[in-house]
Amino acid sequence: MHEAPIIELGGLRFDLSIILMLVVTCTIVFVLAKLATRNLSVENPGKLQIFLEWAVEFVQNMISSTMDWKKGKPFLSLAMTMIMFIFVANMLGLPLGIATEYTDPAKATIFGHEITSVVKVLEEEHAKHPDEEAHAEVAWWKSPTADVSVTMGLALLVFLISHGLGLTRNTKNYLKHYIQPYPFFLPINIIEQLSKLLTHGVRLFANIFAGEVLISTIMTLAKASVIGMIASVPLLMIWQGFSIFVGAIQAFVFVILMMVYISQNLESHEEEH
Repeated sequence: MHEAPIIELGGLRFDLSIILMLVVTCTIVFVLAKLATRNLSVENPGKLQIFLEWAVEFVQNMISSTMDWKKGKPFLSLAMTMIMFIFVANMLGLPLGIATEYTDPAKATIFGHEITSVVKVLEEEHAKHPDEEAHAEVAWWKSPTADVSVTMGLALLVFLISHGLGLTRNTKNYLKHYIQPYPFFLPINIIEQLSKLLTHGVRLFANIFAGEVLISTIMTLAKASVIGMIASVPLLMIWQGFSIFVGAIQAFVFVILMMVYISQNLESHEEEH
């Protein structure tokens, strides 16, 4: 496995590859949104406008399936942004991978800061095999959603939004829900909400991370021998095609669950049933 390019600033650890990929993801989403909404026309819509209209209708149906459209309409922009961001993030690790190799701990630096993860690996390898040259490969290009900190950050954002809305817009029913059907169910209901946060983020991470691990394994097979190189081509094509499907499904699942959680906290217990 490739190492992550981690540096330390002010006692905090920063993964530069994740920061880079988040910037790339945001840029791509912004450019796509800008292109799709440029030169809008009722009489002669372009291909991107037609796709945008389909996407908006698709997200509207998602929201309508979880709550009344009048309540869900304000969340259209949130749902559109989230599904575009996650889908693009899921796809970034498929077409290519960028990695650099380090053999000298003194050269494992960037912007004048030591890449601590690489230095640690090189020192450990040198300690185990002092007579051999140590080396470490650093991955710079990957899907940001293949990192659990990113997916849990997205899940935490949804958690705060949904519970904040419930607390401010549906205070009585929201608080009452925690002691139903009986007051001693309070700890269980709190654990239930925390488990939603955990599963929401881990589900997305696990699926995307597993896909990238398999792609990395196939690429390793290609380096092993000529036969492995030949066999890896169809395997890589098949798996990348399947990964596109998985990435789209995971974006859909994440957003539909987001809308379900918001709906549950906005509606009263009686309305849910």
